[in-house]
Amino acid sequence: MRWSQFFVPTLREDPADAEVVSHKLLLRAGVIRQLGAGIYSYLPIGQRVALRIMRILREEMNRIGGQEFYLPALHPAEVWKESGRWDAIGDEMFRLKDRKDADMCLGMTHEEVFTTIARNELRSYKQLPQVWYQIQIKFRDEARPKSGLMRLRTFIMKDAYSFDVDEEGLDRSFEDQRDAYKRIFTRAGIEFTIVEASSGAMGGTASNEFVARTDAGEDLIATCENCGYAANLEKATSRLAGITDSAGPNAPEEFPTPGVRTIEDLTTFPGGAAAENQIKSLVYVATINNEPAATLVLMRGDHQLHETKLGDALGATFIRPAQAEEIRELLGASAGSLGGVGAKERLRAANRELVIIADEGLRGRRNMTTGANKDDHHLRGVDITRDIPVDRWADLRTIASGEACPRCETGVLEVYKAMEIGHIFKLGTKYSKSMGATVLTPEGKEVPIVMGSYGIGVERIMTAAIEQNHDQDGIIWPKALSPFDVVVTITNMKQDTLREAGEGLYRNLQSAGLEVLLDDRDERAGVKFKDADLIGIPYRITVGKKIADGLVELFERRAKTTEDVQLSEVVSRLQKLALAGL
Repeated sequence: MRWSQFFVPTLREDPADAEVVSHKLLLRAGVIRQLGAGIYSYLPIGQRVALRIMRILREEMNRIGGQEFYLPALHPAEVWKESGRWDAIGDEMFRLKDRKDADMCLGMTHEEVFTTIARNELRSYKQLPQVWYQIQIKFRDEARPKSGLMRLRTFIMKDAYSFDVDEEGLDRSFEDQRDAYKRIFTRAGIEFTIVEASSGAMGGTASNEFVARTDAGEDLIATCENCGYAANLEKATSRLAGITDSAGPNAPEEFPTPGVRTIEDLTTFPGGAAAENQIKSLVYVATINNEPAATLVLMRGDHQLHETKLGDALGATFIRPAQAEEIRELLGASAGSLGGVGAKERLRAANRELVIIADEGLRGRRNMTTGANKDDHHLRGVDITRDIPVDRWADLRTIASGEACPRCETGVLEVYKAMEIGHIFKLGTKYSKSMGATVLTPEGKEVPIVMGSYGIGVERIMTAAIEQNHDQDGIIWPKALSPFDVVVTITNMKQDTLREAGEGLYRNLQSAGLEVLLDDRDERAGVKFKDADLIGIPYRITVGKKIADGLVELFERRAKTTEDVQLSEVVSRLQKLALAGL
């Protein structure tokens, strides 16, 4: 490809509306252009990178027996209603009606569609296992599109699905996919970590998230360097130091607390309590089994709730904090004076139910202080077991850096920012049961197919690669993703000797099977060098004055090293360099 004919609209300055490094460089290097919020076009460089990513995805999926499909992006509502996700998924789904007034949606993911095919075509254990995948455009009505290609409304995803007759088969399929993902991200030049994560709206029994460490990330990851423990904060836990409580009174004692509205207020109030000796009470409205449920969440006063953990623990499809008027109607007081003592009884008297869920950090605690469900009053001497009928105990706490590792005796957790680049789920029979996808076992028994789901975002790989591979001059593409293997830069197109040598080298490199960009523009050498650095091609061959001695300059973008190479040797040298490590 000749640069004079190649559409590469590079920018000298950072765009004003770009915040993270990857977004700035994607725009400056002419990789993408924005059409609307969370909607981007790939320009030729971007398309070349995307196709290289997709090639890696296909190779690694095919390596583990994957079979490629291409499914519709437009779905009838019926299949999503069968799985229960039509009502469970909120505003993130693009919904529409066709001319016959039938409900339709744009696919966020394809569990339902693949399950429909499986139930219609798979009959026997003899047809299993199956591994099906596609590389397909997806749609998500993202509330806050931001950070370039990190949070999009339309994006490209490789989604794969495994179908097995039992859980043992699912375990094998899950490990195959896990290994394939390791190879994919390694080939893409991304440093990654595998962490425990929530299954969220996908459901299922387990999930692993693949994340790339970057300050631009929106996930928080807890890791232990000592033992390798790693989990997304939505799943992470830690080992708490034990607290020995005094026995306290035989029953809770009410006392006035005028003006006390927060945990901190009560720590300084005369006769109050330290934060770790308080019970924080939070009221939520959760949708469980398509029904709203008033929920009282109990936490230790110095701990923070993680809402994803709460939703997972409740099996809720939606949660939200209760409004002030809802809180007063439920418990008879304002936030700051709430508590679990007597709360269930109050609602039962009004023929209503209240779910009380408590964090494990409160288990066994006594002589605690909490709100009295009466404005400006609290209770001291509360024993959790004795005084509050907890319906469910769960790990609800947001952990913090410096806390003790839950897995090893001496490790300390570090919390850092990262971005999700892939996610694999053990779906189990969530979709096959609800949608009637069954097979016959060797004994002739009809059983639901056991499924797994495995997703990778193409844009996520592109973004992570830039976030981890750049410098002040621009992108440094990992070799496997680079739009070209090498750029040949002719320093002065008006000199016949340089032009002819550069043209000949360009043809020879192409004949050797390399992807080559020939910078044949009538520009100053400095401009050409800056553009080549910005778009991040791994190697640059400079054809300049040294050609009189039969030499060209070989510049390695990552190492920023330059060496003279004989023109007769440069093709074989580039072949070895470009292929090394791929």
